[in-house]
Amino acid sequence: MGFPAHAFLELEFFALILFSVIFPTGIYWFLFQRKAISRFAVLGLAMVLIVMAGIDVLLLQALADISRNTPSVLDDKFFVSGVSVALYLLPAIFAGIGVNLLSHVLIDQLHRAESRYDQQEKKRH
Repeated sequence: MGFPAHAFLELEFFALILFSVIFPTGIYWFLFQRKAISRFAVLGLAMVLIVMAGIDVLLLQALADISRNTPSVLDDKFFVSGVSVALYLLPAIFAGIGVNLLSHVLIDQLHRAESRYDQQEKKRH
């Protein structure tokens, strides 16, 4: 069994497209279509974005290894050269948005808890 001809024909490449484009687009579309959403849903989607970012990084590293072993120069330009740095921006953005959503939910929960505490203190005095 020889080396693959292109990294673009590997399962990892199609998984990268799925986790970098299709799933995040679906999540953002879902979030923008909702008029009301629970904190737990936002928390869950934030965690999914963070996990997807980690999967993207692993897939990019696997594709870089695969492309080093292919005779094709085209996939080397994408996954091994300086262009690959740009590919790492997508997972960084997804992780950043996920962390931002996560912190939003936590901050909102803290504000609500502080308000309840303040109301309880006013009732005591």
